[in-house]
This record gives sequence, C-alpha cells and structure tokens, in this order.
Amino acid sequence: MSQTNEDAVRAYYTAVDAEEYDTVFALFDESIVYERPGQDNIRNRDALKDFYLNQRPLSAGSHEIHSLTSEDETVAVRGTFSGVQADTAVSFGFADFFVFNEAGLIKRRYTYTDRDTV
Repeated sequence: MSQTNEDAVRAYYTAVDAEEYDTVFALFDESIVYERPGQDNIRNRDALKDFYLNQRPLSAGSHEIHSLTSEDETVAVRGTFSGVQADTAVSFGFADFFVFNEAGLIKRRYTYTDRDTV
C-alpha cells in the first residue's frame, strides 16, 4: 500500500516531534522551497537540514493537528504547537501547506503562525 500525501504529512509531524530528522528529510524533494513570512526562504534539502539541525528555534514540543485536508497535490493543516522556544514554554496556532511532486515528495512548504517569528 502506498503512502498518500496526507499520510506523509502526518508522518512529518510524528517524526519532527520525535526529532527523527532522517525521516523528516526523506519526505522532502532535493529542491524543496520552504517559505515562512518574515524569514528567508529555505531553498533545497541541504538548507532544510541545516535549519532543523542547527537553526530551528523550537524544541521539546509536539504538534496537535486540528484539521487536515487535501486537494490535488496540496495538503493543508491547521493545528497547535506546544513546546519550548528560547528556553520559554510556548503554545501557538499554525497553518501549514505542503505541495507534493509526482514522486510523492514535498516540493514546497508554507508555514503561518499566530506569532511574529518561529
């Protein structure tokens, strides 16, 4: 049975919360573009690896998915993240949009939060 785009997005949140980054990276296309308002775009899998391993400001947290829907190659998620940012406990809402290529890998991602920066 093949993995659907929705399954891949659920697997992403499970892996990132468990800090299983090799699993996270395997979900993304080599030429991934990740956009977050107010921050530089992440352009390619190596830059994504650097972000998760060296720059990600969030830690020790978990994502709760409130809704997940898909159409064609796009999966949209609304949820809440609870964890730690800069040694401070945080909890905030987010919306993520994942766009998949024909091979089932994430080629674009967009994240919006109800905080200034994450």
